[in-house]
Amino acid sequence: REHILLSRNVGVPYIVVFLNKMDMVDDEELLELVEMEVRDLLSEYDFPGDDVPVIAGSALKALEGDESYEEKILELMAAVDEYIPTPERDTDKPFMMPVEDVFSITGRGTVATGRVERGEVRVGDEVEIVGIKDETSKTTVTGVEMFRKLLDYAEAGDNIGALLRGVAREDIERGQVLAKPATITPHTKFKAEVYVLSKEEGGRHTPFFTNYRPQFYFRTTDVTGVVELPEGTEMVMPGDNVA
Repeated sequence: REHILLSRNVGVPYIVVFLNKMDMVDDEELLELVEMEVRDLLSEYDFPGDDVPVIAGSALKALEGDESYEEKILELMAAVDEYIPTPERDTDKPFMMPVEDVFSITGRGTVATGRVERGEVRVGDEVEIVGIKDETSKTTVTGVEMFRKLLDYAEAGDNIGALLRGVAREDIERGQVLAKPATITPHTKFKAEVYVLSKEEGGRHTPFFTNYRPQFYFRTTDVTGVVELPEGTEMVMPGDNVA
Protein backbone atom coordinates (compact mmCIF):
# COMPACT_ATOMS: atom_id res chain seq x y z
CA ARG A 1 0.00 0.00 0.00
CA GLU A 2 2.76 2.45 0.92
CA HIS A 3 4.63 1.86 -2.34
CA ILE A 4 1.47 2.36 -4.40
CA LEU A 5 0.61 5.58 -2.55
CA LEU A 6 4.11 6.95 -2.97
CA SER A 7 4.09 5.99 -6.65
CA ARG A 8 0.88 7.93 -7.16
CA ASN A 9 2.10 10.96 -5.20
CA VAL A 10 5.37 11.28 -7.14
CA GLY A 11 3.64 10.78 -10.48
CA VAL A 12 4.68 7.26 -11.51
CA PRO A 13 2.44 6.68 -14.56
CA TYR A 14 2.69 2.90 -15.02
CA ILE A 15 3.00 -0.08 -12.67
CA VAL A 16 3.60 -3.79 -13.31
CA VAL A 17 3.01 -6.11 -10.34
CA PHE A 18 5.03 -9.22 -9.47
CA LEU A 19 3.52 -11.44 -6.76
CA ASN A 20 6.60 -13.08 -5.28
CA LYS A 21 6.94 -16.32 -3.24
CA MET A 22 4.29 -18.10 -5.29
CA ASP A 23 6.06 -21.38 -4.50
CA MET A 24 4.98 -21.07 -0.85
CA VAL A 25 1.26 -21.06 -1.71
CA ASP A 26 -0.50 -24.27 -2.77
CA ASP A 27 -4.03 -22.85 -2.92
CA GLU A 28 -4.85 -21.49 -6.40
CA GLU A 29 -7.93 -19.71 -5.06
CA LEU A 30 -5.79 -17.87 -2.50
CA LEU A 31 -3.51 -16.62 -5.28
CA GLU A 32 -6.54 -15.38 -7.20
CA LEU A 33 -7.83 -13.64 -4.08
CA VAL A 34 -4.49 -11.89 -3.52
CA GLU A 35 -4.45 -10.73 -7.14
CA MET A 36 -7.98 -9.34 -6.77
CA GLU A 37 -6.98 -7.47 -3.61
CA VAL A 38 -3.94 -5.99 -5.35
CA ARG A 39 -6.05 -4.85 -8.29
CA ASP A 40 -8.62 -3.27 -5.95
CA LEU A 41 -5.83 -1.48 -4.08
CA LEU A 42 -4.39 -0.14 -7.34
CA SER A 43 -7.82 1.14 -8.35
CA GLU A 44 -8.24 2.76 -4.94
CA TYR A 45 -5.16 4.87 -5.65
CA ASP A 46 -6.24 5.85 -9.18
CA PHE A 47 -4.25 3.27 -11.12
CA PRO A 48 -6.11 1.15 -13.72
CA GLY A 49 -6.31 -1.92 -11.49
CA ASP A 50 -8.22 -4.02 -14.03
CA ASP A 51 -5.60 -3.41 -16.73
CA VAL A 52 -2.31 -3.56 -14.80
CA PRO A 53 -0.30 -6.72 -15.62
CA VAL A 54 0.01 -9.00 -12.57
CA ILE A 55 2.48 -11.90 -12.73
CA ALA A 56 2.89 -14.45 -9.94
CA GLY A 57 6.20 -16.24 -9.51
CA SER A 58 9.19 -16.90 -7.29
CA ALA A 59 12.42 -14.97 -7.64
CA LEU A 60 14.26 -17.47 -5.44
CA LYS A 61 13.15 -20.49 -7.46
CA ALA A 62 14.09 -18.71 -10.68
CA LEU A 63 17.58 -18.06 -9.30
CA GLU A 64 17.82 -21.72 -8.32
CA GLY A 65 17.22 -22.70 -11.95
CA ASP A 66 13.63 -23.92 -11.84
CA GLU A 67 12.54 -23.53 -15.47
CA SER A 68 8.86 -22.97 -14.69
CA TYR A 69 9.74 -20.00 -12.49
CA GLU A 70 12.37 -18.73 -14.91
CA GLU A 71 9.52 -18.48 -17.42
CA LYS A 72 7.65 -16.26 -14.96
CA ILE A 73 10.58 -13.82 -14.88
CA LEU A 74 10.63 -13.74 -18.67
CA GLU A 75 6.87 -13.17 -18.60
CA LEU A 76 7.41 -10.28 -16.16
CA MET A 77 9.99 -8.61 -18.38
CA ALA A 78 7.79 -9.09 -21.43
CA ALA A 79 4.96 -7.36 -19.57
CA VAL A 80 7.28 -4.48 -18.66
CA ASP A 81 8.33 -4.12 -22.30
CA GLU A 82 4.76 -4.22 -23.56
CA TYR A 83 2.92 -2.21 -20.88
CA ILE A 84 5.45 0.48 -19.96
CA PRO A 85 6.37 2.85 -22.80
CA THR A 86 10.00 3.84 -23.26
CA PRO A 87 10.46 7.12 -21.35
CA GLU A 88 11.35 10.15 -23.38
CA ARG A 89 14.73 11.64 -22.55
CA ASP A 90 14.43 15.16 -21.17
CA THR A 91 17.08 16.66 -23.45
CA ASP A 92 15.50 20.04 -24.20
CA LYS A 93 16.08 21.50 -20.73
CA PRO A 94 19.37 22.86 -19.33
CA PHE A 95 21.90 20.25 -18.22
CA MET A 96 21.74 18.94 -14.65
CA MET A 97 23.32 15.88 -13.01
CA PRO A 98 23.12 14.98 -9.30
CA VAL A 99 26.54 13.85 -8.04
CA GLU A 100 26.48 10.27 -6.75
CA ASP A 101 30.20 9.73 -6.16
CA VAL A 102 33.53 11.51 -6.53
CA PHE A 103 37.01 10.10 -7.04
CA SER A 104 40.41 11.19 -8.26
CA ILE A 105 42.40 9.79 -11.19
CA THR A 106 46.14 10.24 -10.83
CA GLY A 107 47.44 12.55 -13.51
CA ARG A 108 43.98 13.45 -14.82
CA GLY A 109 41.99 15.08 -12.04
CA THR A 110 38.67 14.72 -10.25
CA VAL A 111 35.72 12.75 -11.65
CA ALA A 112 32.09 13.21 -10.58
CA THR A 113 29.75 10.33 -11.38
CA GLY A 114 25.97 10.31 -11.65
CA ARG A 115 22.93 9.98 -13.89
CA VAL A 116 22.20 12.92 -16.16
CA GLU A 117 18.74 14.05 -15.09
CA ARG A 118 18.07 16.47 -17.92
CA GLY A 119 19.70 18.17 -20.89
CA GLU A 120 23.08 17.23 -22.28
CA VAL A 121 26.73 18.01 -21.57
CA ARG A 122 29.64 18.07 -23.99
CA VAL A 123 33.38 17.96 -23.52
CA GLY A 124 34.49 21.56 -23.11
CA ASP A 125 31.21 22.77 -21.58
CA GLU A 126 31.37 25.04 -18.55
CA VAL A 127 29.27 23.83 -15.61
CA GLU A 128 28.49 24.95 -12.08
CA ILE A 129 28.84 22.87 -8.92
CA VAL A 130 25.73 23.77 -6.92
CA GLY A 131 24.44 23.01 -3.43
CA ILE A 132 25.54 22.08 0.10
CA LYS A 133 28.54 24.43 0.18
CA ASP A 134 28.13 28.18 0.75
CA GLU A 135 29.46 29.18 -2.65
CA THR A 136 28.60 27.93 -6.14
CA SER A 137 31.76 27.24 -8.16
CA LYS A 138 32.44 26.87 -11.89
CA THR A 139 34.53 24.35 -13.77
CA THR A 140 34.91 22.87 -17.25
CA VAL A 141 34.10 19.30 -18.28
CA THR A 142 37.27 17.96 -19.90
CA GLY A 143 36.09 14.38 -20.37
CA VAL A 144 32.93 12.27 -20.41
CA GLU A 145 33.03 8.51 -19.85
CA MET A 146 30.28 5.89 -19.76
CA PHE A 147 30.95 2.20 -19.11
CA ARG A 148 34.68 2.68 -19.79
CA LYS A 149 34.04 4.39 -23.12
CA LEU A 150 35.10 7.97 -23.80
CA LEU A 151 32.29 10.08 -25.27
CA ASP A 152 31.97 13.51 -26.84
CA TYR A 153 28.76 14.19 -24.94
CA ALA A 154 26.13 12.67 -22.65
CA GLU A 155 22.39 13.25 -22.43
CA ALA A 156 19.48 12.74 -20.04
CA GLY A 157 19.33 9.14 -18.81
CA ASP A 158 23.05 8.40 -19.23
CA ASN A 159 25.12 7.25 -16.25
CA ILE A 160 28.48 8.95 -16.67
CA GLY A 161 31.70 10.09 -15.11
CA ALA A 162 32.55 13.74 -15.80
CA LEU A 163 36.20 14.79 -15.56
CA LEU A 164 36.37 18.29 -14.09
CA ARG A 165 39.16 20.79 -14.67
CA GLY A 166 40.87 22.35 -11.66
CA VAL A 167 38.57 20.78 -9.06
CA ALA A 168 40.17 19.17 -6.01
CA ARG A 169 38.66 16.03 -4.51
CA GLU A 170 37.50 17.97 -1.44
CA ASP A 171 35.82 20.70 -3.54
CA ILE A 172 32.91 18.51 -4.63
CA GLU A 173 30.83 15.87 -2.85
CA ARG A 174 27.87 13.54 -3.17
CA GLY A 175 24.61 15.46 -2.99
CA GLN A 176 25.74 18.45 -5.01
CA VAL A 177 24.68 18.85 -8.63
CA LEU A 178 26.46 19.75 -11.84
CA ALA A 179 24.40 22.18 -13.90
CA LYS A 180 24.52 24.59 -16.80
CA PRO A 181 25.64 27.96 -15.39
CA ALA A 182 22.92 30.28 -14.06
CA THR A 183 20.10 27.76 -14.51
CA ILE A 184 19.45 26.65 -10.92
CA THR A 185 19.67 28.30 -7.51
CA PRO A 186 19.99 26.41 -4.21
CA HIS A 187 17.37 27.13 -1.54
CA THR A 188 17.21 26.39 2.17
CA LYS A 189 13.55 27.38 2.69
CA PHE A 190 10.49 26.40 0.66
CA LYS A 191 6.74 25.89 0.91
CA ALA A 192 5.23 22.49 0.20
CA GLU A 193 1.94 20.64 0.00
CA VAL A 194 2.31 17.50 2.12
CA TYR A 195 0.31 14.34 2.69
CA VAL A 196 1.32 12.59 5.93
CA LEU A 197 1.25 8.80 5.65
CA SER A 198 -0.92 7.13 8.27
CA LYS A 199 0.10 4.19 10.42
CA GLU A 200 -1.78 1.80 8.11
CA GLU A 201 0.16 3.18 5.14
CA GLY A 202 3.52 2.62 6.83
CA GLY A 203 3.80 6.19 8.09
CA ARG A 204 3.58 8.03 11.39
CA HIS A 205 1.78 6.86 14.52
CA THR A 206 1.69 10.30 16.20
CA PRO A 207 1.07 13.95 15.21
CA PHE A 208 3.82 16.53 14.76
CA PHE A 209 4.06 20.23 15.50
CA THR A 210 5.99 23.33 14.43
CA ASN A 211 9.76 22.83 14.84
CA TYR A 212 9.50 19.11 14.04
CA ARG A 213 12.86 18.07 12.54
CA PRO A 214 12.52 15.38 9.82
CA GLN A 215 15.04 14.16 7.27
CA PHE A 216 14.62 15.58 3.77
CA TYR A 217 15.89 13.50 0.85
CA PHE A 218 17.01 15.44 -2.23
CA ARG A 219 18.27 13.35 -5.12
CA THR A 220 21.56 11.90 -3.81
CA THR A 221 21.70 13.46 -0.35
CA ASP A 222 19.65 13.96 2.80
CA VAL A 223 19.58 16.79 5.33
CA THR A 224 17.80 17.51 8.61
CA GLY A 225 15.29 20.33 8.29
CA VAL A 226 12.76 22.18 10.44
CA VAL A 227 9.01 22.23 9.75
CA GLU A 228 7.08 25.46 10.29
CA LEU A 229 3.33 24.84 10.14
CA PRO A 230 1.03 27.44 8.54
CA GLU A 231 -0.63 30.02 10.74
CA GLY A 232 -3.69 28.58 12.45
CA THR A 233 -2.46 24.96 12.25
CA GLU A 234 -1.38 23.70 15.66
CA MET A 235 -0.53 20.14 14.68
CA VAL A 236 -0.69 17.67 11.82
CA MET A 237 -2.11 14.17 12.27
CA PRO A 238 -1.21 11.04 10.30
CA GLY A 239 -3.41 10.98 7.19
CA ASP A 240 -3.70 14.79 7.02
CA ASN A 241 -2.97 17.04 4.07
CA VAL A 242 -1.24 20.32 4.89
CA ALA A 243 0.11 23.17 2.77
